[in-house]
Amino acid sequence: MRALLISSSECHPTGYLDHAEEEIRNLLGAVGRVLFLPYALFDRDAYAERATERFGRMGYGVDSAHTATNPARSVEEAQAVFVGGGNTFRLLKALYDLKLLEPLRQRGTNGMPYIGTSAGSNVAGVTIGTTNDMPIVQPPSFEALGLVDFNLNPHYVDPDPASTHKGETRDDRIAQFLEENRTPVIALREGAMLRVDGDAVTVRGTEGGRLFRRGRNAVEVGTGEDLRPLLTENIRQN
Repeated sequence: MRALLISSSECHPTGYLDHAEEEIRNLLGAVGRVLFLPYALFDRDAYAERATERFGRMGYGVDSAHTATNPARSVEEAQAVFVGGGNTFRLLKALYDLKLLEPLRQRGTNGMPYIGTSAGSNVAGVTIGTTNDMPIVQPPSFEALGLVDFNLNPHYVDPDPASTHKGETRDDRIAQFLEENRTPVIALREGAMLRVDGDAVTVRGTEGGRLFRRGRNAVEVGTGEDLRPLLTENIRQN
């Protein structure tokens, strides 16, 4: 398993994927072409153009799955996959509709480099139960790729003690998820990302995040930290 799970494709004040370029290059190495999955946004042609231009500046060719006659075969033959962000429910529904879940799961598990941003990171988890997105479409299930044994919450925002807003904080919503589920949640701030190499799960990027587990206080996780010991501890205690 080799993956880069990025909180957001853009991080102020830089442009599209600029903050993640070094990590993307490090993951892809000698890969020549990347298969892009644009299904999280409505205008797939425009999305594919954007990804093609940006990866091209890094020296990689891009093929978009939405133009393929057989998208599942494209996944089976891909050197690497990039799953872009947008609406997680729309993305997951497309993966079910196009029968891409199993090929992605098999290829990712067997070591094909997988890059996800936002929704593309969400679907790498056990379920999409901790996405921030509105359910604008209904996938057959919330079950996702399960490339990692936890869920992700991209774009994580810390609670503001000075705020007068009475709506639920991100922490409140994750706590509600854990009232009903035992799956750990790694919340990533803007600028944060996870590098997965086999069993190792390392925080990368300019920011850290928080690890939420059922029945325990949230734990701050910083850049360079390997989360596997904490995740293994969670499995033992549950």
